[in-house]
Amino acid sequence: MPSQPNSRAAADPKADNGHRPPALTSYHTTTAPLIVTPTFLTRADATPRTERLQDENSTRDRRGKGIENPDAEPAEIALEADPNLDFEHWDEYWRKVHGPKFAYEEAGTANELVLRYDQVHRVAAGPSSNFQPPYRAMTQPNGQLVADPYARVPAYVRPRFDGFAYIAYAAEADIERVLKQEQYAQRIIADEQTVFRLVTREVAREYILLPSAQHRDPISLVKIHYRRPELSRAEFQERLLRQHAPLVLAQPATHTYVRRYAQLHNIGSTQQPDPEGELIDAISVFAFASMNDVEDYLVSDEYRLIAADEATFVDAARSEYWTGLNYSIINRLLPELATQY
Repeated sequence: MPSQPNSRAAADPKADNGHRPPALTSYHTTTAPLIVTPTFLTRADATPRTERLQDENSTRDRRGKGIENPDAEPAEIALEADPNLDFEHWDEYWRKVHGPKFAYEEAGTANELVLRYDQVHRVAAGPSSNFQPPYRAMTQPNGQLVADPYARVPAYVRPRFDGFAYIAYAAEADIERVLKQEQYAQRIIADEQTVFRLVTREVAREYILLPSAQHRDPISLVKIHYRRPELSRAEFQERLLRQHAPLVLAQPATHTYVRRYAQLHNIGSTQQPDPEGELIDAISVFAFASMNDVEDYLVSDEYRLIAADEATFVDAARSEYWTGLNYSIINRLLPELATQY
C-alpha cells in the first residue's frame, strides 16, 4: 500500500509539527515588512530581584500564586524546586510543553494570523559579547597550561535574557486579534507566568535583508541594540538599516557563513509597563548552519569592519549579543523573500 502524504490534515492536532513544513501544505509569501513581537524572556528561578527584574504574578508556586521573592522560597517554584535542574527543566519545558500549547488551537480559537513563531534558546557555550571568540588556552609564561585551574576559573557574566520568542504577523492589528482570544489571554499567559519570571512586550517592524532558503537554520546570533545617547530612535534605526545593513551585506564573509539576516526595529509595545523591552531600539538576528560558522564569522577581518561601524552608533556598554538554538514552531512563510523598503 502506498504511503499517505504527510499533510496537516493527517497530523496529530495536539502536535506542533502540523504548523510548519513539511506537514503544513499552505503557505504565504511577501516582500512587505512584517510585524514581529520579539519577546525576550528570563526563566523562572530563584535569582534575587536585585539581580533580575520580575514581572508581577510570575514565577508561580504549585498553588498558582506568584512568588514575590523566589530566592527566599526556591522549593516553592512550580517549574522546578531543585536548583541543580532548573535550567534544564525550563529549557525542556519551553520547547516541548509551552511551544505546542502556543501552536494548539482550542475550539473557537484560530492562530492562522501567526505567520511564524520561533523559539531561540540561548546557549552559554556559544559566542557572546561577554566571552568573544577566538578562545585561547590558559597558559603560564613558560607556555605550559596552568597548573591551578581551580584558582583561575573565569567569572561567568550572564546575559540579560535566556532567550526570545520570535513571532511574526502581517499587520500590527493581528497581534491583538490573536492574543485577545481566551486561549492566549488566559491559559497561555498562565503558562508564561509559571515558567518565566520576565517577558518583554515590544513590537517591531521586521526587515529581512538576507532571506533563508528554508527557514530551518539551527543557530541564531542575536544582537540587542541600544543607541548612543546623541541619536534619536528614528535616527538610529535609519542608520542601522540604510547604512549599516549594506556594509554587512557587502562583506563576502557574510555570504560565506550567514544563512539569514534580519533587523527588527522597535515601534512600540503590546502592554505597559514594559521596563526592559521599551528600552531596546532594535535587534539584529543572524542565522547559521553551525556554531563553528558563528565563531569563524566573528573572527574574520570582514566582521571587524562590521563591528567597527557598529561602535560608531551603538551604545556598546548597554548592548549585547549571544547565540542560541533556533526551533521553528509555526512557519507559514515559504519561500522567505527579502523585504522591499
